[in-house]
Amino acid sequence: MKIKLSKPICFFDLETTGINISKDRIVEISILKVYPNSNKESRTWLVNPEISIPSEISKIHGITNEMVINEPNFKEIGSQVKEMINNCDLGGFNSNKFDIPLLAEEFLRSNIDFDLEKIKCIDVQNIFHKMEKRTLGAAYKFYCKKDLIDAHSSKADTLATYEVLEAQIEKYSELENNVTFLSEFSSRNRTVDLAGFIIYDKNNVPCFSFGKHKGKSVDFIIDNEPGYFGWILNSDFPMYNKKILTKLRLNKLNNKL
Repeated sequence: MKIKLSKPICFFDLETTGINISKDRIVEISILKVYPNSNKESRTWLVNPEISIPSEISKIHGITNEMVINEPNFKEIGSQVKEMINNCDLGGFNSNKFDIPLLAEEFLRSNIDFDLEKIKCIDVQNIFHKMEKRTLGAAYKFYCKKDLIDAHSSKADTLATYEVLEAQIEKYSELENNVTFLSEFSSRNRTVDLAGFIIYDKNNVPCFSFGKHKGKSVDFIIDNEPGYFGWILNSDFPMYNKKILTKLRLNKLNNKL
C-alpha cells in the first residue's frame, strides 16, 4: 500500500565508523526522497570521515579507508544533504535511536542548522518490533517476500526500508496511513532531544531519563543542582543533546524575567 503523504518524506540510511553517536562519523549516506505523487529521487554519497574506519567495521559495510580517502568530508556535502531533506519528514530503520541523532551531530559539527521540531520521523524498525516483535533483512523477507541483497549498503537498506513500510501499512489495518500516526506509533518514548537523554513525562514535562536524576524534571535540576548542567555541557554527550538542554535552560531564564 502506498503511504499517504502531504509533503515529501526522505528515507535514509547511514554507514558509519562505529555506533558512538558523539564520536563516530558517516562514511556513506543514501537518501530516497518520496513525493506525495509517488515520484522518487535518490542520492548516495561516500564520505571521508576524517578518522580511521576500524577494520571490523569495514567488514560489515564493505567501505574501507582507501575507498573514502579522496571523497568529500561531511562539511563539504552537508549543504546538499540539508537541501534534499529540507521541509521533508524522515524515515529509516532504527533511525530514531541512531541515524537521526548521528546525522544531527554531523550537521552541528559542520555548523549547519538542523532542527527537528517541525519534522515527523517514522522508525520502521519500531513498527516491526511492535507488530511482529526483529533486523531489516528479516523484516524485508517477512513483509516483502524478498531476500535483502547487498545488506549494509546504505542504498539497498534505504530502498528496503521504504518497501517494508508500505508493506506494513498494507498488512496491518490498525496502522493509519498518515505520517503523523506512523511517526507517533514508531516512537518508543516522547523524546525532547534525539538520543533520548531527555524525555517528556506523562504531564509533558521534560525530564532526565538517565543517571542519578532519572525521572526528575530538567527545571528542578537546573534550579537545585546547576552544576549538573555544566557537567553535561563539558562531558561527552551528543551536541544536539547539549543544544536542547541549553534551549530549555534559556527558556527557563527568560520566563523568570
